[in-house]
Amino acid sequence: MSTPRKQVILGAYVGGVNHHTVWSDPAAGSQADFSTFGHVAQTAERGKFDFFFLAEGLILRERLGLIFDQDIVGRPDTLPVLAAITAVTSHLGVVGTLNATFNEPYELARQLASLDHLSGGRAGWNVVTSFDAFTGQNFRRGGFLHRDDRYVRAGEFIQVARQLWDSWPPGAVAADKASGEFVRDSAVGTFGHHGKQFDISGQFSVPRSPQGRPVILQAGVSPQGRDFASANADAIFSPYHQLDEAQAFYRDINARVVAHGRPAGSVKLLPSASFVLGDTRAEALERHREISHAQVSGQTAQILFESVWNRDLSGYDPDGPLPDIDPDPAGPRVIQGRAVLSQDPFETVARWRALAAEHGYSLRETAIHVFSRTEFIGTPSSVGERIDSFVQDDGSDGFILGSHLTPGGLDEFVAKVVPLLQERGSLRADYTGTTLRDNLAIPVPQPAAGTAAA
Repeated sequence: MSTPRKQVILGAYVGGVNHHTVWSDPAAGSQADFSTFGHVAQTAERGKFDFFFLAEGLILRERLGLIFDQDIVGRPDTLPVLAAITAVTSHLGVVGTLNATFNEPYELARQLASLDHLSGGRAGWNVVTSFDAFTGQNFRRGGFLHRDDRYVRAGEFIQVARQLWDSWPPGAVAADKASGEFVRDSAVGTFGHHGKQFDISGQFSVPRSPQGRPVILQAGVSPQGRDFASANADAIFSPYHQLDEAQAFYRDINARVVAHGRPAGSVKLLPSASFVLGDTRAEALERHREISHAQVSGQTAQILFESVWNRDLSGYDPDGPLPDIDPDPAGPRVIQGRAVLSQDPFETVARWRALAAEHGYSLRETAIHVFSRTEFIGTPSSVGERIDSFVQDDGSDGFILGSHLTPGGLDEFVAKVVPLLQERGSLRADYTGTTLRDNLAIPVPQPAAGTAAA
């Protein structure tokens, strides 16, 4: 008996908080107008994607104390955008990045449960943390949460959120059709949590949602991050695009998932990726070269490298060699509000210098090479085959796709690659369920035993 083909999970993301989106392109839309988000979401639903994904930027980034415009300056809050998308789609999941360091469990759990109801069970939460005092100054006294504490807080945060969602068992509110009155158990929604991070009690105000709980996504590469994600997430962002590395990550995560008492395969692994299509491979490669140079200008290359060197590199020619000075990780931050791009800047810089020497790359050419996220370059048939093979060979369970062009870049993929994946039997021809958990084939979780008994 042949093994059934894995179904390729597809997410669509709207970028903008990094350099990958070319907002200067004449065909680019607005980073704030709803038409941008609505177009991407409706295109993704037309292509039978599983979900729409939106990252967040909580603060305007700075370089040497001044706001810089290498990515967009200003974008609407995540949750209102996702709520609006549910009104113009009917099956597509909506997933938002929301910070566990700066939010509180009751408020965020209530917002996500409300979104889940409004969407008919299509909400998801990408759990992130922050130990960056620069970003945190908008949210908390002192702005700082120690790096070792962020997973502790996030783990307890998720625990509390699930307790709140489970405080309403299925069917806890029922209408008496004869009298037209609602009958409610007085214990429903009651909760109490007394932990090191949170000490709260009361009654949760939102009934249990159509999919039980919103889907939880997380990213974790370090041993601590992998273990946290394996214990808590329904899906994990994978950083690996080389098949051997991706397969090793896939095996490691599933071993950790089983060690936490969860079934193998119950947590989905999803790398982010971009694509460039052409009628021939040569045409696709030329388009990729043009797009890459639009994404990484000389100034963008300088700022990307300053994030690792932590030095002012404005005196170096982007078309010249890499800086000949060492990184200064202990100095005041040159770039503020951006995630750390390297845990070991000395090792990273040494690797980049070797790469530049081997290929004769300039500073800008090196930046284009190391920061490119375009994994699929070629004809529609070759791109479809590579995506499908990667998933069938357990490199991942799918991909979260974006384009250099927002909002219209995904249109070409949906028109040219999606039909080929459908022909291969690796992508649904139509939606068969109504919730995000249906899309992802992730079971509806059962309420905690104590809550269900109440």
